[in-house]
Amino acid sequence: MSVMETNSGRQTAKILNRSVMTKRLVARLKNEEAVIGGIGNSNFDLWASGQRPQNFYMLGSMGLASSIALGVALAQPQRKVFALDGDGSILMQLGALGTVAAVSPSTLCIVIWDNGIYQITGSQKTMTSGSADIVAIAKGAGLSQSDWAQDEEHFDALVEQALAGDGPRLIAVRIDGAKPAGTTDRDPARIRINFMNGLGV
Repeated sequence: MSVMETNSGRQTAKILNRSVMTKRLVARLKNEEAVIGGIGNSNFDLWASGQRPQNFYMLGSMGLASSIALGVALAQPQRKVFALDGDGSILMQLGALGTVAAVSPSTLCIVIWDNGIYQITGSQKTMTSGSADIVAIAKGAGLSQSDWAQDEEHFDALVEQALAGDGPRLIAVRIDGAKPAGTTDRDPARIRINFMNGLGV
């Protein structure tokens, strides 16, 4: 085990369930916070947690949830914004973490669900199944407020810090390989229109 792995908290983080944790996050949203669900299971579970008009469900563009969330945070700086993404997706667009750090919107929080596999394409292993550590990578990109959620209560506390506007933040969560709680309706036009209405655009 490397010093970086020990310091990041990955090895001590409890393995949690993505669907349950998504519901815990959504239950804390009281002020029309925007949530960008990355492709696949990240947005399937977001959909199953209740179709808020402030939710955006990506149906493609793998790895761009954080970039879309950054755009929302810059366009509406009064609104808290969450990006929900998987380890495989964020590994495709690591440059986004450096961009978020450089722009540094205090209202943005990125949540990475990490199970070490590309679950919806056959469970091929991602680099996080080995030595790659999302929190260490994020800190290296300049996101100093990046943490592994150690358990459910720690996750809740990190979300509350994000809701207080103390950001940008990245929360990494080790998750199991359970199936999502639902499947998002594949209607891109309706998703876009609902989201724009939810943001008052």
